[in-house]
Amino acid sequence: MRATEIRALSTAEIEGKLEDAREELFKLRFQFRTGQLTDFTRLQAARRSVARLATILRERQIAAGLAAQKES
Repeated sequence: MRATEIRALSTAEIEGKLEDAREELFKLRFQFRTGQLTDFTRLQAARRSVARLATILRERQIAAGLAAQKES
């Protein structure tokens, strides 16, 4: 998923997708350690997906904090 597509989602949807991506990453790591993983690019893609989702979620948290400071 691209960053522009993620930014179009609501915060709750991003949190849900982040949870799913972390779960997928956990499963892929487990498969890697047990020798069952054959496509190692999926592991890299899952790590990047988690990072992308977490970054955009953090951007929103920072923006909300700044907006709250300006109001007071």
